[in-house]
Amino acid sequence: MAWRVLDHGDRRWNVTMAAERRANSAQWNLVFSFRCANAESESLWAPYPLAFSSKAALFAQAEKLSNEALTALLSEHLD
Repeated sequence: MAWRVLDHGDRRWNVTMAAERRANSAQWNLVFSFRCANAESESLWAPYPLAFSSKAALFAQAEKLSNEALTALLSEHLD
């Protein structure tokens, strides 16, 4: 299930978020999955510059991100 749905260009994107923690790090990093709703094969993962020691705090901050910020992140990774 999509966390958010964005329209970018002529495509609709389903967005989900995840927390990633790298080895030897206490910080959780925010990562977004963008999956094109119109084409099953088109998807990408994009890290977002946000990290916390708590997953709950990370997700709480992610909820505050605007659709414009997510669209900008998507645009950056499509180019």
